[in-house]
Amino acid sequence: MTVIDYIIQETHISKSQIEATISLLEEGATIPFISRYRKEQTENLDEVQIADIQKQNDAFIEIQKRKESILKSIEEQGQLNDELRHKIENTFHSIQLEDLYLPYKKKRKTKGDIAKEKGLEPLAKIIMSQNNNDILSTAKRFVKKDIKDEDEAIKGAIDIISEWINEHLGIRNHLRQLFERKAQLSVKKGKEANREDSHKYKDYFDWTEPLNKCPSHRFLAIYRGDKEGVLKMHAFPEEDYAQELVDRRFIKADNESSQIIKQSTKQAYKKMLRPSLETERINEAKKKADHQAIKVFSENLRQLLLSPPLGAQRILAIDPGYKSGCKVVCLDEKGDLLNNTTIYPHKPQEETKLAAKRIVSLVEQYNINAISIGNGTAGRETEFFIKKLKFNKPVRVFVVSEDGASIYSASKVGREEFPEYDVTVRGAVSIGRRLMDPLSELVKIDPKSLGVGQYQHEVDQKELKENLNFVVESVVNQIGVNLNTASKYLLQYVSGLNLGTAEKIIKYRTENGLFEDRKDLLKVPGIGKKAFEQAAGFLRIPKAKNPLDNSRVHPEQYPLVKKMAKDLGISIESLIGNEAYILQIQVDKYISDKVGLPTIKDILKELSKKGIDPRKATKILEFDPNIRKISDLSEGMILPGIITNITNFGAFVDIGIKENGLIHVSQMADEFVDNPNKYVKLHQHLHVKISSIDVERKRIALTLKGMDS
Repeated sequence: MTVIDYIIQETHISKSQIEATISLLEEGATIPFISRYRKEQTENLDEVQIADIQKQNDAFIEIQKRKESILKSIEEQGQLNDELRHKIENTFHSIQLEDLYLPYKKKRKTKGDIAKEKGLEPLAKIIMSQNNNDILSTAKRFVKKDIKDEDEAIKGAIDIISEWINEHLGIRNHLRQLFERKAQLSVKKGKEANREDSHKYKDYFDWTEPLNKCPSHRFLAIYRGDKEGVLKMHAFPEEDYAQELVDRRFIKADNESSQIIKQSTKQAYKKMLRPSLETERINEAKKKADHQAIKVFSENLRQLLLSPPLGAQRILAIDPGYKSGCKVVCLDEKGDLLNNTTIYPHKPQEETKLAAKRIVSLVEQYNINAISIGNGTAGRETEFFIKKLKFNKPVRVFVVSEDGASIYSASKVGREEFPEYDVTVRGAVSIGRRLMDPLSELVKIDPKSLGVGQYQHEVDQKELKENLNFVVESVVNQIGVNLNTASKYLLQYVSGLNLGTAEKIIKYRTENGLFEDRKDLLKVPGIGKKAFEQAAGFLRIPKAKNPLDNSRVHPEQYPLVKKMAKDLGISIESLIGNEAYILQIQVDKYISDKVGLPTIKDILKELSKKGIDPRKATKILEFDPNIRKISDLSEGMILPGIITNITNFGAFVDIGIKENGLIHVSQMADEFVDNPNKYVKLHQHLHVKISSIDVERKRIALTLKGMDS
């Protein structure tokens, strides 16, 4: 099987599309560039499909490397024959590959190995033939200095036969299928079940369900509890039925030999096959749960990064607090720090009048347009305090998520940006900047700290990182980056760039002034033609001499746009955003061997929208002013809220108090909900009804049924 055949098998994408994609990737093209600017070659593959091709290509390479390692190991043992080589070379599933290698795998000396060293393998073969009905007499021939009696000889033979059964491909595959279909997930209390925080797992202290029916979020919760020792989980099918399968495969007679085979099958299943296949099945379930959890996390992250920006405004940002006060910073339109101070409007100090006077003065002094308040501790009280103030101009007040702000403030990035300020100032700056432009600020923070995932510490960290980085790169290139204002942390995600080239761009910009033309990027040391080709279309230069420099039209297509404008007898400036002119363009006239219909359609679409940011305008959410704590709630209440996190089992909603409520998937619609993201979106404003309240466990159940959101 070739790599192309393998990828077709795994993705069901056509051969021509796969070949074109691999060729572009090998030439150094990035996924965003290929999906946007090479649609003709890939026949309109999207980013996800291209990434899947790349992933399967890498997987094929890894499988080939593993095969080479296995073949080399078996050959060095002098055990490799043509039949085995053929089987290994034609196996492309990792589990099946490891099954083939199992008898030759270097491992600690086993009981079977010791028995073989004592010369008991011939006895094991005699028993396996099941033709002998006087095993004691036969075993007597093997009694010698290392073997004291017949029972010890038979026991050694059982150890050898058990390992043969364990290494038998047929029975392993048969049992594997049984485990896949019938394994029961059984959960009991673990050794740490009495520890103080074990109550969060109490629903699973006596839990049983089919493993293949267990949803990802529940499996990951149980998996975490098992790792912490609070729970103890097992996953295998009904014992007697599984044992019977093994017996039927190996017991072929009814004599003394078959009775020993029976002992061997029992030992093989209980001590080798079941533990091995149980671990394998749990690992497979974990992999599946990881994939689903990461998929939800990735979708949430995408929505978070696409959060509406307020834009270039003067911001007063507040990181709320009680005893330590509220840290206040003022930022200019670029996000630069103008002033910082601390106010104490809440208990225990309650310097309300002094705090009010200070805020009003700062708003006037720095011509503040909007106020950004973190939604953490004392956030709601701070919002009430600010909204009571009277300013000399309209000032909008926003409550923003402060998840990750503390991580940023203590990070290397935070220290680099504000070396002379402490973590409290940095945190408040982050709260202000994420209102101004969420994407630019959030790319500085590890996605795992942004509060939009679940069980992120349990899932495969390599897969999680790869997927989240893919999302960040995708969103950054979807929106585009202002070449003259972007930080290096944002520029590093642009197609064709990395942190090193991003730093060189910042240095060049600092030393030479703002970029006036996309081609000026080639003047930056380290930016060659290939990097320019990959990056240029995703970089924006507002007010550039060439208006196309502020669009998603790639420089390689500027001559085509120029020809379109010339054919209409107008300038490029007149063409951009003029629907009447754009409709006059005869598409077929511009199709060539180099430029196809998909590219021309993209160009016309871009020309019609004037390079507008795809993100929507930000909105203010007004929580119910009468609801400040969980005791203020009652069943049946309808309240405004905002979606803060989405999981496979539902969505969490901030209704203006410390505890978030949960809309379970069963309460999202009158129909079956297989994917919550089809019904709600991260940061969506909506009204919810309270269906139940558990004050002791601090749980609030919400419903959307019968609601017009």
